Amino acid sequence: MSVSKNSIALMCIFFVVPLICKAEFMDHFDDKTIDGWFWFTGDGNATMDFVQKEGFARIFVDATRDSHNVWWAIIKQDVTPSLDIEKLKHPDYELRVQAKVRVSHAPRRINFMVNTQRTTNFHKQLREYDIPDTSGWHVISMTTRDFDAVPGDTVYVQLGVTDWGRSKYHVDLDYYQAEVVNANTVGSDKGEPLLYHPPIPPTDSLTHHLAVAHDAVISSEFPDVNFNDWSIHEQGDSVRVLTVSANQWAILRWDFGPYAETKVTGAGILELTTYSVASGGNYIDTYGEEFGMEFGKIRVTEILGGDPDWNQQTVTYNSLIRGKDPYRVLNSQMIYDLDIAEEPGSENHITIPGPVMQRLLDGSTRGLLLRPLGALDASVYASEAGENYAPKLHFTTE
Repeated sequence: MSVSKNSIALMCIFFVVPLICKAEFMDHFDDKTIDGWFWFTGDGNATMDFVQKEGFARIFVDATRDSHNVWWAIIKQDVTPSLDIEKLKHPDYELRVQAKVRVSHAPRRINFMVNTQRTTNFHKQLREYDIPDTSGWHVISMTTRDFDAVPGDTVYVQLGVTDWGRSKYHVDLDYYQAEVVNANTVGSDKGEPLLYHPPIPPTDSLTHHLAVAHDAVISSEFPDVNFNDWSIHEQGDSVRVLTVSANQWAILRWDFGPYAETKVTGAGILELTTYSVASGGNYIDTYGEEFGMEFGKIRVTEILGGDPDWNQQTVTYNSLIRGKDPYRVLNSQMIYDLDIAEEPGSENHITIPGPVMQRLLDGSTRGLLLRPLGALDASVYASEAGENYAPKLHFTTE
């Protein structure tokens, strides 16, 4: 049987086009308008827009009217038509998303998420990325793990901005890519993918265990008063504590000594020991479950500026801030929101991601701050309580 040249050409088109169409999703954001993306915010009162610029796209977020800084803002795209979903049934194949980004404020984390219309665990295929500066573009990527997607599903990719503070922000995207890859051969992800609320290993699995060098309470209501003698008095005894409440925060600083010039390996752990907790309020009745569950916690953040050598004997709110913008001195994006254990003597362990630990060792982060999220009055033991109760950092270096 003879086959004409036209028939051969048609056959080639028939077989080649699906390979081209289903290879990957790529948006270089070079068109005059944003195509296919939708975007929205949740929790709090932040608003957003996603606009085309010259050769890139920009996510705008205005959180100036947000009261509690628990907002999120995401862009989302259905990439199903561009992918070979059939391959994802094979255990060797996963979905990789990649983007080239630039941020208006740093350090800040952004996140990737991948899901389908059947997804119920939205944290499994979610990774955060610490962007250290505002001056350059950064390529980040995430390869899914055991991604549950089969033919007939709708596959969505996202990029999210969460809890950056109460100001105006933007994230620029030079491109966004999604492709089905062989996880065994594709190589490592770009950037440092951080698990969202990772499991906490035993502290003795880490190498170094360093008690805090200076810790104190500061008050924005009494900004020139030193509160190093903050204590709880019970039955004739006095216990030094760090109490976190509405306008009163706790600050922590370490002397890293021989570790200051080393490179950290993985995440560290902050250990705090509960003295007492007073809490309450039915936030969920007022705000709904998704928003209400955010409150009644201790928020752990980085101290990025101010006095680098503050001493607990003399430090005050004003001496720490040194007349600077508090939202620049204190990173307005938290490291972690802690559900503090209420039983006295309980140990609380908080993951300190590798990039934050490295900034602590380098001195570009000058300590940690504890503040309440919601109406809360919580006390943890201060350094004067002794080695067994003092705040500690557990970490490993190369």
